[in-house]
Amino acid sequence: MSNDFRTGPVEAIRHELEALRAQWWWFLLLGILLIVAGTIAISYSVLATVMAVAFIGVLLVMAGGAQLVAAFWAGNWSGFLLSVLAAILHLVVGAMLIARPIVAGEALTLLVGSFFLVGGLFRMIAALALRVHHFGWLLLNGAVTALLGLLVLGEWPGSSLWVIGTLIGVDLIVHGWVWVMLAFGLRGLPARG
Repeated sequence: MSNDFRTGPVEAIRHELEALRAQWWWFLLLGILLIVAGTIAISYSVLATVMAVAFIGVLLVMAGGAQLVAAFWAGNWSGFLLSVLAAILHLVVGAMLIARPIVAGEALTLLVGSFFLVGGLFRMIAALALRVHHFGWLLLNGAVTALLGLLVLGEWPGSSLWVIGTLIGVDLIVHGWVWVMLAFGLRGLPARG
């Protein structure tokens, strides 16, 4: 009985991998599309930044509208006023992001730069304080993140035109390469015999 328990999940995993292996090219196509999209985002980082900020604004407006409708739909309840105020906040902030995406991009870039700087410093302090196995990698990670924060903040507000779009592009390219490598890994699996 324990033998069936051990081989059952293994066989299920093998069957799933075989099904994925047959469709490896879909993962490759997805990876290539993400790499192309990331390259476009980096090439047009200002446009990507403006579009990303405006998209966040649209999401906030939609969320605020839905929350406002839900608050009135629910009728009299103790959280009505708080829900309406939160909805108004979503609507106002979303409208501001849509109306002034470059100014909003400046604010978001300042926030991102500060986050990188403080997060990097905390990682460096944690690496030095904890001295975990191979703490040097954590220290290096913190140093690179803090330096990235200094770069963004040192060039601010000019960096706000390219930072968000560039970060989105880099993220898309890295995700694309992950999917490409997964596709080739699946393709290289031996056929079930």
